[in-house]
Amino acid sequence: MTVQDHAIKEVLYSEEQLSAKIKELGAAITRDYAGKDLLMVSILKGSVMVMADLMRAVDLPLGIDFMNVSSYGAGTETKGAVKILKDLDVDIKGKDVLIVEDILDSGVTLHNLMNLLRQRGPASIEICTLFSKPERRQVEVEAKYIGYEIPDAFIVGYGLDYAEQFRNLPYVGILKEEVYTDKE
Repeated sequence: MTVQDHAIKEVLYSEEQLSAKIKELGAAITRDYAGKDLLMVSILKGSVMVMADLMRAVDLPLGIDFMNVSSYGAGTETKGAVKILKDLDVDIKGKDVLIVEDILDSGVTLHNLMNLLRQRGPASIEICTLFSKPERRQVEVEAKYIGYEIPDAFIVGYGLDYAEQFRNLPYVGILKEEVYTDKE
């Protein structure tokens, strides 16, 4: 047991379950994008682990790129507008873009990012997310590929963090509330 494991209330998905789900998503993407010019775009930082495993599960020629965007600033409430911290390195015009996310929460960031990327002329643009929290959705955003729908709990591991910690856990678990609440 690691030091980080003590902060986990409950393991939601084991390393084996995550691996199986990624393979399932990869098979669906392989089927749907056969013969297309697929560009997978990872939204940093949380989706790095998902992206690394997912791109290996897709049996097609594909390109990859990365974006780092924020709509939160320093606070916890979304501000609505997307701030690009790191933009794409490639032109997406005419490409079939698949945005890879770790979690679809409020949807505000992805909604605004999709609108921004559509202006760049891709052939298509879709979302693949490992986790979706429909209870938290503030705007309508549809992911074509969803690994798991989850309850409104604070989850960490497999790329998901709290204060830049826990990303390296090989599983996904619910963080104990006392870890992230103020005990004044």
